[in-house]
Amino acid sequence: MFKDLARMGEYLGQAARLMVGLPDYDTYVQHVRMKHPDQVPMTYEEFFRERQEARFGGASGKCC
Repeated sequence: MFKDLARMGEYLGQAARLMVGLPDYDTYVQHVRMKHPDQVPMTYEEFFRERQEARFGGASGKCC
């Protein structure tokens, strides 16, 4: 029962982070290692920067 509650808490935390725009780096690393073993995962800083650029438009210089 406690394992189920812990797992539900993890899923809820991940959902909350995604709703406010915070990507899940650990999930990304796990995906790259399982599905793309020939690739090296980005560092956390690279991953965060890439997600910010994807969400907010990158270096276009425009805010809105």
